[in-house]
Amino acid sequence: MNSIRQVPSRVKTKRTETNLGAEREHFDKQQLSSISKAINSNEAPVKEKHARRIILGTHREKGAFTFWSYALGLPLSSNSILSWKFCHVVHKVLRDGHHNSLQDCMRHHSNIVETGQLWGNLHDRYGQLVALYAKLLCTKMEFHVKHSEIRANLEVTDEVLERVAGTDINNVFQLTVEVFDYLDTELRLAETVIRQLNTSIAISTLTSGQCRLSPLIQVIQDCSHLYHFTVKLLFKLHACLPADTLQGHRDRFHDQFHSLKTFFNKARDMMYFKRLIQIPKLPESPPNFLHAASLAKHARPVVVIPDEDEPEQVDDDDDDPEPLINVSDVTVPSMAVPQFDIFDQTFGPANGGFDDRDIQIENLKRDLELLRTDLERVKGEAQRYITQLKSQINSLEAELEEQRVQKQRALVENEQLRMELEATRRRNAEHESVQATFGEAETRAQATEQRYNKLKEKHTELVSSHAELLRKSADTVKMLSATQQTQEEVERTKQQLAFEVDRIKQDADMKLEEQKFEMEKLKREFEEKKAEVERVKGTLQSNEKVGEQQTRSMSALQAEKERLMHSVSEKEAALSALRHAAQLQQSSLQQERERSTRELGELQGRLQEKSSCEEQLQQKLLEEQFSLLQGTVSEAESIIQDAVAKLDDPLHIRCTSSPDYLVSRAAATLGSIDKVKRGHSDYLTNMGDVGGLLRALTQFSHLAADTIINGSATAHMAPTDHADRLTENCRGCATQSLQFLKDLKSKASLQRADPASIRIVVQKILRLGEELRPKGVDVRQDELGDLVDKEMAATSAAIEEAVRRIDEMMNQARKDTSGVKLEVNERILYSCTDLMKAIHLLVLTSTDLQKEIVEGGRGAATIKEFYARNSRWTEGLISASKAVGWGATQMVESADKVVLHTGKYEELIVCSHEIAASTAQLVASSKVKADRNSTKLTALQQASRRVNEMAANVVASTKTGQENLEDKDTMDFSGMSLIKLKMEEMESQVKVLELENQLGNERLRLGELRKKHYDIAGVPAAGLSEGNGLAPSSASEPSSPKPSKPSIMRKPALAQKPNLPPKNMFR
Repeated sequence: MNSIRQVPSRVKTKRTETNLGAEREHFDKQQLSSISKAINSNEAPVKEKHARRIILGTHREKGAFTFWSYALGLPLSSNSILSWKFCHVVHKVLRDGHHNSLQDCMRHHSNIVETGQLWGNLHDRYGQLVALYAKLLCTKMEFHVKHSEIRANLEVTDEVLERVAGTDINNVFQLTVEVFDYLDTELRLAETVIRQLNTSIAISTLTSGQCRLSPLIQVIQDCSHLYHFTVKLLFKLHACLPADTLQGHRDRFHDQFHSLKTFFNKARDMMYFKRLIQIPKLPESPPNFLHAASLAKHARPVVVIPDEDEPEQVDDDDDDPEPLINVSDVTVPSMAVPQFDIFDQTFGPANGGFDDRDIQIENLKRDLELLRTDLERVKGEAQRYITQLKSQINSLEAELEEQRVQKQRALVENEQLRMELEATRRRNAEHESVQATFGEAETRAQATEQRYNKLKEKHTELVSSHAELLRKSADTVKMLSATQQTQEEVERTKQQLAFEVDRIKQDADMKLEEQKFEMEKLKREFEEKKAEVERVKGTLQSNEKVGEQQTRSMSALQAEKERLMHSVSEKEAALSALRHAAQLQQSSLQQERERSTRELGELQGRLQEKSSCEEQLQQKLLEEQFSLLQGTVSEAESIIQDAVAKLDDPLHIRCTSSPDYLVSRAAATLGSIDKVKRGHSDYLTNMGDVGGLLRALTQFSHLAADTIINGSATAHMAPTDHADRLTENCRGCATQSLQFLKDLKSKASLQRADPASIRIVVQKILRLGEELRPKGVDVRQDELGDLVDKEMAATSAAIEEAVRRIDEMMNQARKDTSGVKLEVNERILYSCTDLMKAIHLLVLTSTDLQKEIVEGGRGAATIKEFYARNSRWTEGLISASKAVGWGATQMVESADKVVLHTGKYEELIVCSHEIAASTAQLVASSKVKADRNSTKLTALQQASRRVNEMAANVVASTKTGQENLEDKDTMDFSGMSLIKLKMEEMESQVKVLELENQLGNERLRLGELRKKHYDIAGVPAAGLSEGNGLAPSSASEPSSPKPSKPSIMRKPALAQKPNLPPKNMFR
């Protein structure tokens, strides 16, 4: 009976556990659904309702354990968009989730780092963004774990920031550096997103653009707080440390300030952010940390996210919305019909069908539902109160900031008043001193009055004598004029003497400085001599000690000698006795000698065996050295055979190279042939050392293969006659090289192996490369130096004029156009402006490198003599400068036509290619004579890469703008009959054939234009036999016997301007 009474309580516990399990299962299902819908591979922004459910889930379970348990199963390594959305959701969880979410995310720090490294090594449109976002998340987690008092949403008061910084200036300094790094990662991600958006010309109202822009909302919120932190910390540092120590901090802050201001301005102009966030405006100039009163002018930037009361539309595949806070763990409907378990079916219901406890449970459930509705109502009111309190807090914070500003202003005014009070006190003290002086002046005036009366009496006497003096004055004036002339001469002499004295003083000062320097030098030498004397003295003292020791040892030896003499007399007595014993031993020694003779024979046999072993080892060493030589020769043969195989490779036909680069490779190959010859002779002299020959063969194989490949590439753009001869010589070089290597592999032919035949073929390749070099324009050599400076200055002026004209076109386009056209025009003009700025920087860097080359290479010669001595290089530099200036002018004219809708987008694209080619030639011309380790050469190469990126941006902007503005009519053929469709198809085919014919004619015309271009540039017209190696692809035929595309269908080379030398690089 007792067990029967206990059944209902066990049933109740079982039902409660069942309900809890169902509730947990429903929660896990809802979280999984939200995570899978928020983090997917669709290029669309994360929906706010899915992110909100994930964040509420972290508050419910007080951590992010469930989120990470599902997130670890996502295929992050398979899709970059999926990884981008994953980083966005993690950022939201860190900012708005439960505070324990930071520790849960920190446990998976390594997973985030691996994801960033994976996508950072892949070339994907979202890969770079994922790498930067992963670095930002890691930096954020590490910062907040180290400074746990600063919450992950960065919303802390200035008092908390002061408490975290502390009073130790080292901690404040370190915290400032960490905040700088934090803000750098935020700004780097934002700049990369906006740059990719501008490069791909994505519109912010499309889902593809919003997918990239949506995480920037959290970045803006973080940046506003981090900017405020840096200002506060820097003012605190400047109050404790000197200004020179913090110069680097100020420079870094100024860079971040301008980057942050640019980012905020660009984001404020985008339509996507206008309805989602209110971005604060930063001041026009950064705060002045050297003036403490500037802190009063600083206002904390506040980011406001407006509340959206619009109801969310639930998708068909979405789950039911989850309540904000789940109060009860039991989710049983209030009107559910009670179910009977197995116990009730077996024994029947207790108390007439229902147990009293079941009735109480039902009553409690109804009460619970009522309490739940009341709780929902209270939560709604609390939410409204929280919203009101937040608005009041924001207003109070604004008032507090205003009060702080007023307080700072009052402190500044108080300081000014205190300074005025000090000045007033000083003026009062001066006034009292003036009054005392005035009393003294009165006494002196009375004394002066008395002296005046006496002088008045004497005046009468002087008047009488004045007449007499006037007469004498006439005589005196004559003498005075002569005296004045003499005095003027004396003054001039004094000035000259003073100038000489000053010069002598300067010389004396210089000599004094030199004497001081000599004195310092003599002092240092004296100190060295003094130290050396001390060392000599120490050596003498040690020698004296050694001498004393030797004296003592001599006396001891003398005593030992006397003792030995006494012992010798004793030994002589014993010697006679020993002689008898020696005769006895002589017989035994004779026997021992015979035994030793036998042992010596045995040892000689062993020595002969050892000698034979050494000879075997020496032979083995020689064989190993020769096997190393054979392995190196085999590897060299494979390298050269691979180069020969590329001559017949169809993919290699599109590769081109310049004659200048071919000449440099051929000259290097000739040098390596000499090293091979020396190494071969050394190896024949000493067969045990093959190291020199191995090194020479390795270098020779790579250089010979490089010469063969570049010779074939140069032949692709050379005239037919030169191309055939160059290809034949490349094959001959490969044949002779393989024959020479074959001779080295055999011991029989090792002695007669000679690389002379290779040298002959390489010299032929070198001569052909010299013949294919371009001819420059005839300019007087004494005018080359001035012409270089003029052309560089003209190029810089042309670029500045182009930037000015683009700004004018930008302003005019804003007045005349609007909407999509305005956005397209602005993007094109912005990209053109960036390209012009990059070219201007390239020209300045090239000018600096040119000056470095001239100063390093001219020696005792003048600059003009250096230019005249290197006339080919100078002419190439002048031609490249002209090409850059011409390209900038053409770019501006084409952009003006495109904005005014009178030109074609293709003209702008061609101009971009022209500028890229011209700047590449300018870089190549400057790089020829530059030192490889020069920092200015590195800066020039970076500027060149920047120009290429900006040119690509112009092309991308132009193509995307053209696509956005083109009207594509839909093709509707539903109303046509079969005959009509066939007629339209034939007409379309006729148009296609006509256009293909026009394309072929236009390519032929392009080839003729290029021939004329080379003719004007100084190349003979007969077959371009002495061209610059960049003949049109229509005139060059592949040397390979394999079939290739017709010359008409090949892609033509870049169009060149007059007097433009070829690019000195292998493409």
